[in-house]
Amino acid sequence: MRSSFRLGRVGGVVVGLNISVLVIVVILVAGLSFGQFPLAFPGYPVVAYVLVGVGTAVLFLASLLAHELAHALVAQRNGIEVPRITLWLLGGVAELRSEPRTPGADLRIAVVGPVTSFVCAVVFAALALVSGAVPLVAGMFGYLAAVNVLLAVFNLVPAAPLDGGRVLRAALWSRWGDRVRAAVAAARAGRVFGYVLIALGFLQVVSGLGFQGLWLVLIGLFLVNAASAEEQQAQLGATLHGVTVGEVMSARPVTASPDETVAGLIDRLVLSRRLSTYPLVAADGSFLGLVTLNRLRQVRPEARETTRLADIACPPDQVPKAVPDEPLLGLLPRMNGGADGRAVVLGPSGQLVGLLTPSDISRAIQTAGLHHHDPYPHPRGADLAVPPQRRPEPEPEPKPGEREHRRTEV
Repeated sequence: MRSSFRLGRVGGVVVGLNISVLVIVVILVAGLSFGQFPLAFPGYPVVAYVLVGVGTAVLFLASLLAHELAHALVAQRNGIEVPRITLWLLGGVAELRSEPRTPGADLRIAVVGPVTSFVCAVVFAALALVSGAVPLVAGMFGYLAAVNVLLAVFNLVPAAPLDGGRVLRAALWSRWGDRVRAAVAAARAGRVFGYVLIALGFLQVVSGLGFQGLWLVLIGLFLVNAASAEEQQAQLGATLHGVTVGEVMSARPVTASPDETVAGLIDRLVLSRRLSTYPLVAADGSFLGLVTLNRLRQVRPEARETTRLADIACPPDQVPKAVPDEPLLGLLPRMNGGADGRAVVLGPSGQLVGLLTPSDISRAIQTAGLHHHDPYPHPRGADLAVPPQRRPEPEPEPKPGEREHRRTEV
């Protein structure tokens, strides 16, 4: 989830808003200012209702941010990097660079979000009592208290990608000693829950409730897609655990000069080499940009003789960069978010030493089963408060792997 507006940093975590969050703001302000509040608290001027509606929307986003920051801070305490938080149409996303190493850490990171929402509900309820002399303001705080309780309860549903799904995953991980199996079970529970919401939404639509039913359908579709993606990513993480960028990259890639023309590159390399990516380098080997076949095709034939590669290249600051000993799983999310889906591998002095393309990733997936790793060592008596169960003997197969995880609240 990309941020459209950056709000700043909190605890080292970049906080941003996606443009879709404006939909929630408009719905809240319009529904409360011209619907719920005038009916519940008549007699105030229109501007008062609008101001309270805007205040409600802002405080609601603040409570969502508190929920996500709680996840992020606890994740950091458990050794997981959290680069950013983004608020969007259906809630918030805290981006975790890796997965918890133990069921206990998984549980703590998951449960702190709903706990924070409950705390917000208590604070708003207290403010509602204090501001009772102004019924409209008290109603605003009462509404926010109820919404935070609803947010906490909904996120505790045992279905990924909700926080309750993480709790379920931690419990099953502790019970089975197999994180991938637990993650797949939680994801499938999330998919079932999503289909239930879709069915309930359709029932509401045909019953004449209209918008509320469509909202349930939208949330259900999101949960189904997110849960399916989580299952696939868990299995991919298990496959690629322990594989480094240096083991996968194409070493000594074919490079070009930024001053070479598009026509020159086509005649010199493109028509004779089966390559799709050409890094641009300076005389000292430093990386200056990236040219792909798609970018070459976008240049009109009559302009190829005069267009330099530097003019069409992806700028170096937009290309994901890695070092050879970096885990491949940590780089994949950055590649997915990159402009061309490629990454470059740099040496200690910044010189280009390798290139990573989708073809390299495909080969890594095909050969990763030859590795034997145990990414989530799980000694008996781990720090999750679940009754100890008999663990199966470890099989000589790869154990689950790490991946970037986007924790999402609805």
